Amino acid sequence: MSNYIAEHIDEIRADFPILGEQVYGKPLVYLDNAATTQKPRCVVEKIAANYYKENANVHRGVHFLSQVATEAHEDARETVRRFINAKERHEIIFTRGTTEAINLVASSFGRAKVQPGDEILVTEMEHHSNIVPWQLIPGAVVKPIPFAEDGTLLVEQLEQLITPKTKLVACAQVSNTLGTINPVADIIKIAHSHGIPVLVDGAQSVPHTKVDVQALDADFFAFSGHKIYGPTGIGALYGKEEWLEQLPPYQGGGDMIDRVAFAGTTYAALPFKFEAGTPDFIGSTALAEALRYVEKLGVENIAAYEHELLTYATEQLKTVDGLRIFGESAQKSSVVSFLVGNIHPYDLGTILDKLGVAVRTGHHCAQPVMDHFGIEGTVRASFALYNTKAEIDQLVTAVKRVARMFK
Repeated sequence: MSNYIAEHIDEIRADFPILGEQVYGKPLVYLDNAATTQKPRCVVEKIAANYYKENANVHRGVHFLSQVATEAHEDARETVRRFINAKERHEIIFTRGTTEAINLVASSFGRAKVQPGDEILVTEMEHHSNIVPWQLIPGAVVKPIPFAEDGTLLVEQLEQLITPKTKLVACAQVSNTLGTINPVADIIKIAHSHGIPVLVDGAQSVPHTKVDVQALDADFFAFSGHKIYGPTGIGALYGKEEWLEQLPPYQGGGDMIDRVAFAGTTYAALPFKFEAGTPDFIGSTALAEALRYVEKLGVENIAAYEHELLTYATEQLKTVDGLRIFGESAQKSSVVSFLVGNIHPYDLGTILDKLGVAVRTGHHCAQPVMDHFGIEGTVRASFALYNTKAEIDQLVTAVKRVARMFK
C-alpha cells in the first residue's frame, strides 16, 4: 500500500540538513529519535526570524513589538490546543518539557490533595521523570502497575491495586524503552470509575500518533517539543480546567499574579497562574511551527510509515545471531531495544557509532524496566518520519559486524 511519507521521503529528508551529511567527519544514520528528534529547516528558520523580527517580552508591553510577540505566543498556545484537541486554550500551560510538566502537577497536586500514606499508581515501565516527582511528595507511596514479559501492561491488575488511599494514576502512553503503546483510555476509564484523576505522559506518543485529550478523557497530559521536531526547552501541560483551578501555583514570580502585597497575594487566571516569569516565547512559536510541519505531513501518514519501519527493523534484527529484543507487545511504537549475546550495550553502541550509526545505550532513564529483566541496559534504535529502510539495513549490517568481532 502506498504511503505519503514513503513517496515523499527524499523531499522530507531534504528538510533536515543534518541527515546524510558528514557530521564531524563521520557519516550519520540517526536512530536516536526517542531521545530527541532532528529539526526541520522551517523550525530553525522560525527561531531566527523571531529573534530578528519579534523579540520583545510578552504580556507586559504596550508597544507594538511586544504586542506582536504576545500575539505570536498566544497563537502558539492555540496551535498546541488544536493539535491535541484540548477544549480550551487556557488549559494549555507552557513548560520546559514533559519533565517540568509532571513536576508541576506533582508539586501542586501533592500540596493540595496528597496526605502522608496516600498512594500514586504508576506503571513499572515509566521514565524516571514519571516516578521521581511523585516520590518527592512528602509521605506519598508510589506503587507500580506491572507488565508482562513481552512488555504488555497488565491493566487487569489496576483494579486490585486501587485502594481508598489512591489519589492519582500516572502512566506513559508509549514506553520510551519497550515501545509499548499502553491502553490509556482503558486506564483512565477504570481510574475515573473510582473518582481518581489520571496524568498521561505523552512524550513518546505525540510524535507518532494522533492524540485527542478530550476523547481520552485525560485529566493531565504532558509532552515535549524536542521529541516532535521542535526546539529543546519547551513543552506543554494540558490540564482539565476544573483540576487546574483547584491546584495552587507551581512557582511564584512575575506574570502569574493578579495583585501582590505584603499582606497577601492573589494569582492570575489560567493559564498564567502556572507560568511564572518570562515565558519562552521564542520556543513556543517554534514548537507551533513544528506541530504545523507534522500536521502538513499528516499524523496518520507518519504513524503508518513508522509502523512499516518498525516491522522491517524487527524482522531484520532477528536475523542477527544471539540478538534479544526487549518489548514485543502487539501494540507497539517505533522503538526496538535489544542486546546481542554477552556484548555490553555500551561497547555495541560505541562501535556502531564508529560505523556511522547513532543509537542510544544504557537504561534509558527507566531503571525499573532493566531491573524487571535483570539487565543493566540495552541498545535502543528509535525511528522517525525521516528514517528509511536503507538506514535500517545499515544498522543491521553494522550490528552483525560487531557481533562477529566478539565471537
